[in-house]
Amino acid sequence: MIASTNCCTTTLSAPLDAEPAAALAATFKALGDPVRLRLLSLIAAAGGEEVCVCELTPAFDLSQPTISHHLKVLREAGLLTSQRRGTWVYYRVVPEALQRLSDVLLPAAAPA
Repeated sequence: MIASTNCCTTTLSAPLDAEPAAALAATFKALGDPVRLRLLSLIAAAGGEEVCVCELTPAFDLSQPTISHHLKVLREAGLLTSQRRGTWVYYRVVPEALQRLSDVLLPAAAPA
């Protein structure tokens, strides 16, 4: 049997150091809840536009305070920004945060 020298591929160009790994783990932990993952997906689907919490709440069988809690977790993880206008809060995805997650999940480009 002939052994292949290229049996495995890596998704990173270099291994993660402890600090970036901890930061990424916290971000992935925030996404570990199906409601938060759906919320992020709904906001990301707005194509960079802001989304009011009042637009998100009807998509779930949860109270507005529960939705707001999940949005707070996503904001604290650095995935969303928010701006209060009167009684409503508007959310927007942080593209750089999604890019950091993508950089870890997508294979590094193969050398030419």
